[in-house]
Amino acid sequence: MRVFVTGAAGFIGSAVVQELIGAGHKVLGLARSDANAQALAVAGAEIHRGSLEDVESLKSGAAQCDGVIHTAFIHDFSKFAENGQVDKRAIEAMGEVLTGKPLVVSSGTAMIAPGQLATEDMRSAHDALPRVSEQMAFGLAHKGVRATAIRLAPAVHGTSAAGFRAGFVSYAAEVAREKGVSGYVGDGANRWNLVHRLDAAKLYRLALERGRPGSAYHAVGEEGIAVRDIAAAIGRKLNLPVRSIAPEKAGEHFGFLGMFLGLDLPVSSAQTQAELGWKPTGPGLLADLEANFSA
Repeated sequence: MRVFVTGAAGFIGSAVVQELIGAGHKVLGLARSDANAQALAVAGAEIHRGSLEDVESLKSGAAQCDGVIHTAFIHDFSKFAENGQVDKRAIEAMGEVLTGKPLVVSSGTAMIAPGQLATEDMRSAHDALPRVSEQMAFGLAHKGVRATAIRLAPAVHGTSAAGFRAGFVSYAAEVAREKGVSGYVGDGANRWNLVHRLDAAKLYRLALERGRPGSAYHAVGEEGIAVRDIAAAIGRKLNLPVRSIAPEKAGEHFGFLGMFLGLDLPVSSAQTQAELGWKPTGPGLLADLEANFSA
């Protein structure tokens, strides 16, 4: 297949490009800058200049291909609602030219069902969230678009050309550096689900090739690790003390991350693995932090 990939030069998207090309597909990657275009060329992808805000460029790229993997999102959480609308318009635009073709969009596991083991058949407990990628994509079924969604763990971790990253865990590490303490909320027994970026990339490919329209798949390699254990690992690597932050102080200490860090977010990917034959093989977060994260 020839696949249009948005966010193709990003942390997850670049791994998706690698995975697709390695499996024999051709990639047309969206590039919003010269640096992105150069990175895509080195990776062996074709280049399509444009951006998420340029819906005509998105429609043009999607129309040239046999399917779309949409990994791009503007990660400025001070403008989350605005960026959610940008994402909505992008999906809607690409859907106009994808009749009969697969569209794989990106979503998240964080707000499916906090406090219980979330499964693929559950819908988000917070339908009012600004990011509505799943709803938009599944709403394109009446146009014949074969849409699926990849729900990403809050910490997609691994090493790329830009170095080691770990999603929201990287934000927690930035706060630790700033505050001089690696914190967790309350007793820190709440759990976060996790996935390695290369495992997530493989799941995007499998969803493109085999996914059932209207299905959500969980990019989760580890169902749940206690947040205090993650904070302890960050503290060891940064040589900082590890400390509990009272729940009422979480917003003040962690900023926007405070609303998530105290949530219990165990998530299963058993249905995803059984249906698509996906087997996560990458290192776990704590091992990845120990090997690749540095001050």
